[in-house]
Amino acid sequence: MAFLVDTIWRNARIATMSNGAKGYGIIEDGLIAAQDGRIAWVGSESQAPKFDAVHLYDLQGRWITPGLVDCHTHLIYGGNRAQEFEQRLEGATYEEIARAGGGIVSTVRATREASQENLIDQAIPRLASLMADGVTTIEIKSGYGLNVETEIKMLAAAKALGEESNIRVVTTFLGAHALPPEANGDSDAYITQVCEEQLPAVAAAGLADAVDAFCEGIGFSNAQTRRVFEAARAHGLPVKLHAEQLSDLGGAALAAEFGGLSADHLEYVDEAGLVAMLKAGTVAVILPGAYYFLRDTHVPPIDLMRKHGVPMALASDSNPGSSPMGSLLLALNMACTLFRMTPVEALAGVTCNGAAALGLQDEVGSIEVGKACDLAIWDIDHPAELSYTIGLNQLHMRVWNGVVEQKSAGLTS
Repeated sequence: MAFLVDTIWRNARIATMSNGAKGYGIIEDGLIAAQDGRIAWVGSESQAPKFDAVHLYDLQGRWITPGLVDCHTHLIYGGNRAQEFEQRLEGATYEEIARAGGGIVSTVRATREASQENLIDQAIPRLASLMADGVTTIEIKSGYGLNVETEIKMLAAAKALGEESNIRVVTTFLGAHALPPEANGDSDAYITQVCEEQLPAVAAAGLADAVDAFCEGIGFSNAQTRRVFEAARAHGLPVKLHAEQLSDLGGAALAAEFGGLSADHLEYVDEAGLVAMLKAGTVAVILPGAYYFLRDTHVPPIDLMRKHGVPMALASDSNPGSSPMGSLLLALNMACTLFRMTPVEALAGVTCNGAAALGLQDEVGSIEVGKACDLAIWDIDHPAELSYTIGLNQLHMRVWNGVVEQKSAGLTS
């Protein structure tokens, strides 16, 4: 008797990523069966039960990985900051531009002026570029509104983008991203507004899956960030944190204290912060795009993260000011070349560890029975090629919730 399923992919090599950065979890001569958008069976074809399927794909030895997870982006915003890029090349620093009213605040102006529909239209090409890299789950932050109306508009745009684009979108409220001009330099008063006006409105609308903040000298202090986290806890929302990008303010340890899903950037994190993260299960999110684009020279302590076993995720940090990157595959190469991460660590960073940074490790990020059938199928000879190549997209097929969303010629169905 044959088991009837929706779809089978056979004659494949599978990197399940079920072992995290400890290995690819390779299955040779692999077969995956999907039913109702979930993985119903995975293993060697020689050990598979007899299946009948509505759709059958012979992959002719191609590789399957989990659909990729981009766990840190700022994809919704108005305008761009190409002129600031030029200013930096002429010698201005990121901090100087920010203090002169540029940086995040310049994007705030453009985002406030844009309609929700316009924000979606501007984001569609960015999202399409990431999806073409095999991304099936993406986090999108707010933080370019800095008032109730625009923060809600951004998060609603992110939710709508997911509904229109066949991708899993996780939204994060980032009201504590920068100080708006109307705050007149009073950061404590603005944090009060974030905690007592913005966050309650966002939570009541059900638009955020998590809460983030920018804990930095040009952002908000450790004490101010604590207030945001306490407000998030009161509303039952998990936290994440931009931490230790430009200096060490103890943000990583603070995120860990609140059971944070992740602490992101971490160029300046110390050993105590990493130990706290490990104990709390807080994922380290590595963002090489910002490091590269800002021409930073302070490498995050990858060896210390390995020493303490802190799980490392990897993301594009797609944003207009410090990482205008539309390729998660490029982030893999950057992580390996700039930070000396290994190809298996990099792939784990955009699969199982990326999922953990969003609290979705039981749903996506590895190829296991019961999880969502999100797959990326590649024309490669080994998974290391995904980190090795620069600007060469070898995606053959993208599968989201069991449905083939992208398919090239040469397959039998």
